[in-house]
Amino acid sequence: MKLLLFLAIAASALATDFDAALSLPKRTENKVFRDRVKPNWLPDGRSFWYRVQTGPNSHEFVFIDARTGQRKVAKTLKELGLPEKEAAKTSTTKIQLRNTTRTGEESGLKFINKLDENVDLFWINQQGEHVSYGRIRAGSEREQHTFEGHVWLITSSTGEHLAVIEAGPTIQTLIIDGKGIAPAPAEPKKTGRGDKSPDGQWSVMYEKEFILLHHEKSDKLVRMKVEPAAQMPFRDKAVWSPDSSTFVINCAPPLPVRKVGFIESTPKGQLQPRLREFPYPKPGDPLPKPFPVIFRVSDSGCEWTRVKSDLFPTPFLNAEFFQLTWSPGSSEFYFDYNQRGHQLYRVLAVNAKTGAVRVVVEETSKTFIDYPQKTWRHWLHDTHELIWMSERDGWCHLYLYDTQKGTVKHQITKGAWPVREVLHVDESRREIWFMASGLREKEDPYHVHLCRVNFDGSGFQRLTEGDGNHHIEFSPKRDFFIDTWSRADHPPVTELRRSKDGGLVCELEKADASALLAAGWTMPERFVAKGRDGKTEIHGVIIKPSNFDPAKKYPVVENIYAGPHSAFAPKEFSRLLGHHTIAELGFIVVQLDGMGTNHRGKAFHDVCWKNLKDAGFPDRKLWIKDAAKTRSWMDLSRVGIYGGSAGGQSAMRALLDHHDFYHVAVADCGCHDNRMDKIWWNEQWMGWPIDDSYARSSNVDDADKLEGHLLLIVGELDTNVDPASTTQVVGALQRANKTFDFMPIIGTGHGAAETPYGSRLRMEFLVRHLKP
Repeated sequence: MKLLLFLAIAASALATDFDAALSLPKRTENKVFRDRVKPNWLPDGRSFWYRVQTGPNSHEFVFIDARTGQRKVAKTLKELGLPEKEAAKTSTTKIQLRNTTRTGEESGLKFINKLDENVDLFWINQQGEHVSYGRIRAGSEREQHTFEGHVWLITSSTGEHLAVIEAGPTIQTLIIDGKGIAPAPAEPKKTGRGDKSPDGQWSVMYEKEFILLHHEKSDKLVRMKVEPAAQMPFRDKAVWSPDSSTFVINCAPPLPVRKVGFIESTPKGQLQPRLREFPYPKPGDPLPKPFPVIFRVSDSGCEWTRVKSDLFPTPFLNAEFFQLTWSPGSSEFYFDYNQRGHQLYRVLAVNAKTGAVRVVVEETSKTFIDYPQKTWRHWLHDTHELIWMSERDGWCHLYLYDTQKGTVKHQITKGAWPVREVLHVDESRREIWFMASGLREKEDPYHVHLCRVNFDGSGFQRLTEGDGNHHIEFSPKRDFFIDTWSRADHPPVTELRRSKDGGLVCELEKADASALLAAGWTMPERFVAKGRDGKTEIHGVIIKPSNFDPAKKYPVVENIYAGPHSAFAPKEFSRLLGHHTIAELGFIVVQLDGMGTNHRGKAFHDVCWKNLKDAGFPDRKLWIKDAAKTRSWMDLSRVGIYGGSAGGQSAMRALLDHHDFYHVAVADCGCHDNRMDKIWWNEQWMGWPIDDSYARSSNVDDADKLEGHLLLIVGELDTNVDPASTTQVVGALQRANKTFDFMPIIGTGHGAAETPYGSRLRMEFLVRHLKP
């Protein structure tokens, strides 16, 4: 009897924990105030106003004189002496159906129904679905809470569309007085005769291996055969020079494209399953090898030259053409050559008259070039210069090139810190405005700050101050900027600063999170420990449950994503609902960035090269152990891990190579073998040609090493990571006679563990095996 009573109490407590976890999003929503400022600048560029939320159902309007920082506050724009937006009428609005594409600040809509019939209200969500928000009765009024950018549809009771309205930054009034204006029928597309020259004199099109050049004024048509195009067809459109004397078209031999297929077991609208296929090149697959053909136009027709591919023999391209950019003077055009394997990257220039190719910029690396993020450039054609981004000295910095000589004039930025993003280039002042991190020794090296530097490298200045991650919005004339900064453990602060020196004009808002904390939400704790080399600092966060008791012992669960394309431990203030929902079950949740992830310099990043299975685990284990030394409530005899996509690959890898430390793992939609995943992401880090490094990082090949409790989840309709990546690892585990759990989620794509069912399944699995 006592055992039954104990089990009943335990089951009740577990149910309570799940209820508390699942109710967290609702309990904590709309609990942070004064956290966002969206400025509305007045025409003078010296003043602006904004609407700020001050409580669950309250807001105020604020007017700021940017020159002095003088502040005025009122309940309405009218009280500030600013005109309020006049009420709109449905009868004068256009009915243009569209999806919601953004969620801005909280706002509102006021509807006044002056019709003699009821109307229905729908929110059109991001997927285009019409979500019902009830009825507005005839002769009545209604206020609807919404967000800036959300799109709403009003229909008659019979479903006829009456109006479509998009919410703005302030509460708008809409008078429902009749049907709106139907959109004009789309004009038929003009059939035209190909790609027109800038001066409008010529147009060009192609048919098989023939170029058809049409002179618009005389209507003369020249048909010319181009021999290479017979076997290597023309691709994409003609790209004309600015002076209309020359155009370029890419040619490329045809290639088979791999298709991935899967069965959609329960398609909407039919009983029988459906076979689906989609293009999906994988590592090692053949890729296009295009080449440009130059056509020089004359009154008698044109002559052509094939550009030799000696300097671009094996490009990494998902398209069948190079993206071409002409010089303003039409003497040459440029394109990028990213050599397959990502160890050589060139910016090439092609002479428009001769077809000769020369190198403007060349980057090399013994590991990889992070081409998606670190090959930014800005052409300075008037001075024959180029600002170029490179990691050649071990950090992401800016260089000034002489484009005629193809040589570096000088390095613009220097130091053991990376440029993260270029915001603006002022060619007249020869200044660059950019975001950078790692600038202050005692600050988190991932925090980005606004900086400015001259083209010659002088005058470097950091223009932001707060110890946090910064977001910048400039005034229309760029003489002021609004700086919003926060940390994982610090709610947002919004400041107005002068652009010339970064000087503080005034603090606009300091977010109030007291209601969030009162609802039981716990502030993340930042923690730093040394990595595997004993020198490099590893940064992460620790999250506790709302009923945390330091006298108790809690199992530890790591949220992992180690994709080398970025860094992922939280750096800005947010509710972190995924982390906190798991913590509410009685776990300590941690997240950190180990070696192999981005934004800490080339050596830190290079750890991932041909070694994705590393995933920073040597650093992760040391970090968690170091945290537990001074936190007796972290029970390292019970450690779990979960992640999705690349994080799913890493979560399973924890139980293959590190089961001495990790005991339970949930792997969602994992790319368990990098030969099975999409080509661009995997060849970027694992290289090409395919070698044994792919097998060494394969969870499929190492499945027999599994120890611990593993749950594999996959979305039946995943088009991001081939679902067979998971089912192949299932097969390998079965052949190895391993015990594990597997749950395919029907009708779901990538991120299946984030669906309500998948999320619940993950929580139950962690609770069952880690016993919080």
